[in-house]
Amino acid sequence: MKNIPSVDLSDFLSENPQKKQKFIKELGQAYEEIGFVALKGHFLSDDLTNNLYAKVKDFFNLPQKIKESYEIEGIGGQRGYTSFGKESAKGKKEGDLKEFWHFGQEVAGNEKLKAEYPKNVFVKEVSNFNNVGMDAYKNLEKTAIYVLRALAIYIGLEETYFDKYVINGNSILRPIHYPPIKGEPKGAVRAAAHGDINLITLLMGASASGLEVQNKQGEWIAVTALPEQLVVNVGDMLERLTNNKLRSTIHRVVNPPREEWDKPRYSIPFFTHPISEMSLNCLPECIDDTHPKVYEDITAGEFLNERLKELGLIK
Repeated sequence: MKNIPSVDLSDFLSENPQKKQKFIKELGQAYEEIGFVALKGHFLSDDLTNNLYAKVKDFFNLPQKIKESYEIEGIGGQRGYTSFGKESAKGKKEGDLKEFWHFGQEVAGNEKLKAEYPKNVFVKEVSNFNNVGMDAYKNLEKTAIYVLRALAIYIGLEETYFDKYVINGNSILRPIHYPPIKGEPKGAVRAAAHGDINLITLLMGASASGLEVQNKQGEWIAVTALPEQLVVNVGDMLERLTNNKLRSTIHRVVNPPREEWDKPRYSIPFFTHPISEMSLNCLPECIDDTHPKVYEDITAGEFLNERLKELGLIK
């Protein structure tokens, strides 16, 4: 497989049962094989995508002192700004060559959850930064809900199984800036090889190449998608829940060739997280004699906390 499969969400949303079933099968098989797809027919418009990238670039171009004023202590980087080199991949000493921002859930109709999540951080210097960010957040969340509905059917669950966990879930929209590389990186890369923590990740087209995924043979494959497509991959929570039926593929962002070190890179992933009480215990539908249960029982909140410690974001 030289590249990732392409699927069209409008097939799933159509009134045509054959098209819907085709999408479910193609998505499920891709997630069993390589864990990544390129998705068109989603809810994010080109205008909104372009607008958000413009706002994100304006923010990261602000003076460092202003950006650091939005770095909030004690919340593990869950909201606001995280400065360059603070995050490292699991098992890596070197910090990744990136800085990033986090937009989080705006809870509706659940005071307990509203109290549980940190508040979003408002940026004064870039007009409409927060409004545009949260507009994209809601459209990506809506897309994620439908992708998870297709996966629920594929696994053998009721179609809306994931809805109650993802609506008001602890999802994160993360605009990332990989600055130009100024000197020999000494073992650091833009994002070291890792699996995502969450259920699924939706990636808005990155501004430069560099994303690679590892196939079953251990080979690294460059991920390319058309500008209007989202790259959507399985995270560790979904792999765990499905007892390894769906694969959380290891991926990385490699440094560009030396002649392109002067170019920055921007990307904006949406990490679909459930509410913390969701059980990640292996689903009975994914356990049989040839696939015995391989993971201990855990909740999404406990698993997230473990991983944030491994990433060095919380002590």
